[in-house]
Amino acid sequence: MMKHLAAALLLLCLPAVARAQQPVHAHYAAYAAGLNVLRLDADLAVGPRDYRVHLVYHTSGTVGALFRAEQDTVVEGVFAGDRPAPRRFYSFGHIRGRARVTQIDYPKGQPEIRTLNPPNEEEREPVPPADQAGTIDSVSAMAQLVRQVNATGRCEGRSRTYDGRRLAELSARTTGQEALEPTGRSSFSGPALRCDFEGRQLAGFRLDVDRAAAQRPRRGTAWFAAMTPGGPMIPVRMQFDTDLIGSLTMYLAAPE
Repeated sequence: MMKHLAAALLLLCLPAVARAQQPVHAHYAAYAAGLNVLRLDADLAVGPRDYRVHLVYHTSGTVGALFRAEQDTVVEGVFAGDRPAPRRFYSFGHIRGRARVTQIDYPKGQPEIRTLNPPNEEEREPVPPADQAGTIDSVSAMAQLVRQVNATGRCEGRSRTYDGRRLAELSARTTGQEALEPTGRSSFSGPALRCDFEGRQLAGFRLDVDRAAAQRPRRGTAWFAAMTPGGPMIPVRMQFDTDLIGSLTMYLAAPE
């Protein structure tokens, strides 16, 4: 869950890069039950025709001591109209005490797994090749959503994603404007566009979990605002539920 959310959140910053035509670094801090539990950093470079995202996250604080997770992910792709077309997805890290590596290339626009460690059959049901066809990674899926937000001021969007293990569907809808209160955890307060989103796993379920529970939709909210007058709308806050630590809130933090 955290891996996908980290990827999703960081791509939400893409519009800022698209206008600036320069690499941008963003930092987020996540809190649960009043404790800082996750750090998220991204280096983003997006041009009119292509994009590259490098993101790194790791658990921190008490949660980091009990559940160590860290992930380093790079996604490269192009834009075909309004739709992102990834060229390569590469991710490595440690989760649940195991080293994990994934590389997916997209020859002719279709996902092809080059590396998957540990092997999928040790943990999950396989995703049929027919269901993998036409999918994109979750980072690229959020690029599509954010381009929609900045182009139309609306959040509506839907994508089917595959990360080498799980097949899922992501959707988002517009809720309206809300005022975010000041907090020392964030560099932003004020009016923001609220987008509610939902993710639902379709295939690739773990062998050791309740399948019915795994199929339940996971919901969350992202708030978008421009940090400067006339600037692009980026996510300034995100809230969602996790299986591990309950409700989690991510804030766009002040530069360090």
